[in-house]
Amino acid sequence: MAEVLEFNDMFYTNFEPKMKNRFIMAIDGIQSYLIKAANRPSIQFEKVTLDHINVKRQLKGKGEWQDIEITLFDPIVPSGAQQVMEWVRLSHESITGRDGYADFYKKDVDIFMLGPVGDKIENWPRSSCNWQVHCTARSTMVSHGSSHNMASRCFTSCC
Repeated sequence: MAEVLEFNDMFYTNFEPKMKNRFIMAIDGIQSYLIKAANRPSIQFEKVTLDHINVKRQLKGKGEWQDIEITLFDPIVPSGAQQVMEWVRLSHESITGRDGYADFYKKDVDIFMLGPVGDKIENWPRSSCNWQVHCTARSTMVSHGSSHNMASRCFTSCC
């Protein structure tokens, strides 16, 4: 006997995927419009194997937050590299060799995923993270009025 399909199964359903380029990232001390790209926080769990007689059982172990890669625009004014360097100096002053307190260099970070009309549909808050910043600056020339890739790449880890 033939099966009768429901209306929702036969016809188109509205679907709007999340887009990589629709986000706002807010970091204390770095202006949001300088952030070009960032990946979302992810966690990886260890695998624990329990041996019991002739049976192995696998369980979830400790979780470890993975590194977050942030790419910043580096315009002439305001300088994105200068803002990152001020952040680095909060944890270590290279002239005196003095390290800063954790309260100074820990940053609150919010990643907001945006919908098609600019509404906040997802929030990834990370508060008082121990950010370790490893930055490489990369700049290219601007020719014939079109800007090429001018960015600073920061690898940060948060725990």
